[in-house]
Amino acid sequence: MNKILLILLTILFGVLSVGCEYLKYEVKPGANLYEANLIGADLQGADLQGADLSGADLIRANLYEANLTGADLRYARLQGADLSGADLSGADLSGADLIRANLYEANLTGADLRYARLQGADLSGAILKNILYNNRTKYDENSPLDIYIKQNK
Repeated sequence: MNKILLILLTILFGVLSVGCEYLKYEVKPGANLYEANLIGADLQGADLQGADLSGADLIRANLYEANLTGADLRYARLQGADLSGADLSGADLSGADLIRANLYEANLTGADLRYARLQGADLSGAILKNILYNNRTKYDENSPLDIYIKQNK
């Protein structure tokens, strides 16, 4: 199955290397990865600017310092993913599951967090500016997101 995915991504997107456990390949900006199975993928430093990752399964994925500017991550499953230092400015994370995700020093400027679940997420040092949220956005009390929301009501 992983070999088939690698071949399809190579043909469709000129993919060089995404790491699913032992496979490595690189995805281009604007890639269409709608509902892709990228569990445990190694996407460290990947340029996924404007990519469609809506509904993608990115559980425990390594997205350390990835460029996800303007990416569509609606309803993506990012539980336990490492997004530390990632640029998520303008990203649509509405309905995304970010439970226990590492967002340390991530840039979330202008990100859409409506309906997102961020319980247990590490948001320390994250840039939370002009984010969109609603009463269905779930987060821990006294977390950086909670403090931001209380200060910007």
